[in-house]
This record gives sequence, structure tokens and C-alpha cells, in this order.
Amino acid sequence: NLYSLDHGSLIMSPKRMFPSTPLVKLGENNFKKVSAFLSRFGSIPDLLELDHITVSGDVTFGKGVSLRGTVIIIANHGDRIDIPAGAILENKIVSGNLRILDH
Repeated sequence: NLYSLDHGSLIMSPKRMFPSTPLVKLGENNFKKVSAFLSRFGSIPDLLELDHITVSGDVTFGKGVSLRGTVIIIANHGDRIDIPAGAILENKIVSGNLRILDH
């Protein structure tokens, strides 16, 4: 929802409060290849209110995730972080190991 396509041109959403694009830093090991990148997202997160995101390690995002402000997600070596579907992360640091499983 950050951009829309208008006659072949990407147009930033007028709903975005800031005229700049968010700063995105993704770890090389898990987000380097397009196929690996795509496999980590249930759907494209809502980035409309995002200023900055840093993601490092084994991190996945469920469907309908919203990222706002500054978000830092760091999974330590050997750990995994699954951001659950519908989660809203605003000005948060997430680290360690987080897995939420359906039963």
C-alpha cells in the first residue's frame, strides 16, 4: 500500500505522512535471493507508516502484518522469529526466539 501503479509509473500513496521512502535493511543470509525473500512473507506488510526496518536472521512475516515507525527484528544464530498474522509492530525491537504455532 506504499505505492500504486499509474500508467506504468509507481506513485507513492498520498496517505503516507512522509515524502520519503522507508529505510529497509535486510540481513544477507536469509533475504539475499528473491526466492528466499518471498518465502518469508505471507503477504506484503503494510509499510505506509514505516520509517525504518532492520531485519537480521531467520525471520518470517505472517499475512496482514503492519510495520510502523522504527522496527528492528533480530533472530540470533540458531533462533527463529515468526511475526504472527495480523501483528502490528510500532517502534519495537524484537529479538531472541519467537514462534507462535496454530494447534
